[in-house]
Amino acid sequence: MIWLGIETSNAPLSIAVVKDGQVLIEIVQNLKLTHSVTVMPTIEELLKKVNIKPAEIDAIAVSEGPGSYTGLRIGVTIAKTLAWSLKKPVVGVSSLKVLAANGQLFNGLICALFDARRQNVYAAAYKPDLFETVIKEQHISIEELLQQLKELNKPVMFVGLDAENFQDKISEYLGELAYFAPKSLYLPRASKLIELVQNEPLPSIEEVHSFVPKYHRIAQAEAEWIKEQKKGNQ
Repeated sequence: MIWLGIETSNAPLSIAVVKDGQVLIEIVQNLKLTHSVTVMPTIEELLKKVNIKPAEIDAIAVSEGPGSYTGLRIGVTIAKTLAWSLKKPVVGVSSLKVLAANGQLFNGLICALFDARRQNVYAAAYKPDLFETVIKEQHISIEELLQQLKELNKPVMFVGLDAENFQDKISEYLGELAYFAPKSLYLPRASKLIELVQNEPLPSIEEVHSFVPKYHRIAQAEAEWIKEQKKGNQ
């Protein structure tokens, strides 16, 4: 079975082609290039290198969020367009769980997080097998997240580029319970994205239409609109 994996949930980009559980080719980059310009050419280049035609792809896995609104929309739109045109199923995977998969060898909890600005984060915490979520995926203040982790009283490895933004605060709250993944594990990998779902039942092709990103928070523009509407109704 041939999988195409697309990870564009934030600035880094990762695309992978996996056949029967074996990674044939993968690119992971953190160049902060525009996904709308780079994703399709990258997919085309990788498929060409492994001599696989788009029609030979059996399923597409894509990061579904949370993360950057723009990044998620681009990745999901491309995945849905390819899936529908090729008549193949598309499977969404939590972008936080994909990142957490980089730390599966850690003997403790794994916390993946993305900076959501204003001292807030998108975050979740998992046990190493990733089958059990100990703190659900959510948009939360960094202080509240760290308080929840502190109450669990277990070693925690933080994974992701944005963990560095909060390193001092994390160490202040958790002390010796806090660990930080090496920088080689900071970036999400599309091969991990596929690994998380390749043995699960596939959705129907018709479900492509209803597939949408999971933002875990409304956009700022939408929040401002709602705020203005409430003022007008007062």
